Amino acid sequence: MCFSAEASFIAGAALTVIGVATIKKTTHKSQLWFASIPLVFGIQQLAEGVLWLTLPDPEMIRVQRVATYIFIFFAQVIWPFIVPFGVLMLDKKNERKLIQKILAGVGILVSSTLAYFLIAYDMEANISDLHIAYTQNYPETIYKYGAILYGLATILSLFFSNVKRMWLLGVFIATSYGITLYFYEHHVLSVWCFFSSVISIYIYILIQGVVKKEKQLVV
Repeated sequence: MCFSAEASFIAGAALTVIGVATIKKTTHKSQLWFASIPLVFGIQQLAEGVLWLTLPDPEMIRVQRVATYIFIFFAQVIWPFIVPFGVLMLDKKNERKLIQKILAGVGILVSSTLAYFLIAYDMEANISDLHIAYTQNYPETIYKYGAILYGLATILSLFFSNVKRMWLLGVFIATSYGITLYFYEHHVLSVWCFFSSVISIYIYILIQGVVKKEKQLVV
């Protein structure tokens, strides 16, 4: 998390437990993509906890690099893909499938592009103003257009789901992004990932609702 090592490890541990519980709630493989989001967030937060402990120690540079790449990999490669694809796999109705497939395609495009830049360009993490700042030397156009496409994939897809109250998750995440951008302009990646990880607890409720609805249809 963006505030301290203790907070990162507490959030990471809690999300890991909730993530496992969410996965256990699923009844079909198609639900696993979306249900795994809290667990993946938990791993990401644990990686940032490691960064808090190792960044002050120059001798731990290798561990720092590994933890940095794990965090960025989840933030920029996993999330743009897993969110829209998870939504697509979760829905059974066909009314909005085309839009969902387009958004999932956008997510794959963003993920693959950022994966390339993750390999091709250097990056580093530093503790700055009581937060962890991630410095990436990507081309300016990637930040501008990539942010738009990233938002389309990870936020807009939530509003086109047929799952009951899924749109609320979109509202929560979009609001958290606005708050982060306004108050933590120079630490958006770290802070927004924290807010989103906490919000992902709501996914347990969504999966629970999906499973309950399926059981009612069977009866």
